[in-house]
Amino acid sequence: MPLIQSWRWYGPNDPVSLQDVKQAGATGVVSALHHIPHGAVWPVEEIQERKNIIEAAGLQWVVVESMPVHEAIKTRSADCEKYLENYRQTLRNLAACGISTVCYNFMPVLDWTRTNLAYEVWSGAKALYFNWADLAAFDLFILKREGAENDYAPEVIAEAKQRFNAASEEELKQLHDIILMGVPTEESVTVEHLLQSIDIYKNIGFEGLRRNLAYFLESIMDVCEETGIRMTIHPDDPPFPILGLPRIASSKEDLLYIINTVDHPANGICFCTGSLGAGPHNNPVDIIKAVGHRVYFAHLRNVLKDKQGNFYESDHLAGDVDMYGVMKELIAFNQQREQPIPFRPDHGHQMLDDLHKVTNPGYSAIGRLRGLAELRGLEMGIEKSITKDDGHE
Repeated sequence: MPLIQSWRWYGPNDPVSLQDVKQAGATGVVSALHHIPHGAVWPVEEIQERKNIIEAAGLQWVVVESMPVHEAIKTRSADCEKYLENYRQTLRNLAACGISTVCYNFMPVLDWTRTNLAYEVWSGAKALYFNWADLAAFDLFILKREGAENDYAPEVIAEAKQRFNAASEEELKQLHDIILMGVPTEESVTVEHLLQSIDIYKNIGFEGLRRNLAYFLESIMDVCEETGIRMTIHPDDPPFPILGLPRIASSKEDLLYIINTVDHPANGICFCTGSLGAGPHNNPVDIIKAVGHRVYFAHLRNVLKDKQGNFYESDHLAGDVDMYGVMKELIAFNQQREQPIPFRPDHGHQMLDDLHKVTNPGYSAIGRLRGLAELRGLEMGIEKSITKDDGHE
């Protein structure tokens, strides 16, 4: 039984069409109702409408990503119970439409962080990039977060100051906008708003955020059991503290804690090789061996890190992540399943004709097509070698 080769699609307004998705070789679609405000119930009618569009193109909606967890739940503030009930109702509505896998994250404030969305690699293609000095320049001199200087090495602070002083107003605004792009909200976010949110999480801390995640999961497990929904938490991106915010899904130990604390089959993991691989402390092959029994969805991308921990998203088969080793383990776990595991080529370089188009960061068509083609070939090669070793060929 092969893995389900999937593709993230942002809906009818996505520059990449469902016909493009089919031509790339995917059969599954990963989508979400991004137009619905965070925390609101997804109506059955709108879920079914999106599903009908996907199926009319000859594809299958296999994973909902992302179904945002409202900040009131993450912080367990006054409206927490209201948003929990909305979340439970959306899960029921998804199940009523035949959708059973949901990807979410529990990252505070920022869903993802990069400092450059158009880093030019050796081929002339463009990739997403994270640089510590650029982040420090934002943190120290634009955000001006109290105590930020304690979070960076002296040499990083010196480089950040140099970069900030040399940057034009346009370059600083671009850095500001790129980092705030990671805040999942329907409205524009100000530096003041970000600082307020950081203060809230400073009081919650690492252990408090862990408790809030456990509370969220325990609050929805009964609905998951009734409906057959499987939740998959996305690792922190990148997998280390950013702007003083706590991170609780950044390592093998974190992921084991999550699945063991709420030990229910519905409490699963979205295994993202790029997010985990960006951490020098992580070995993705070792991690999937430890948590693979609860992996129900996978994001496969690669990263290249330098000695300072800066990284860019490399070609899918050329980076620090042992993609062969990960795929081999993923296939082994998949063979034990009644339902195949979906994976998607996560991100891709902006390349060829896409260099002249407006695309969602990381989600241009041709770079992901290349990634999916490479990953499909890798999967087939491993599958064939397993069959041959078992004496079935």
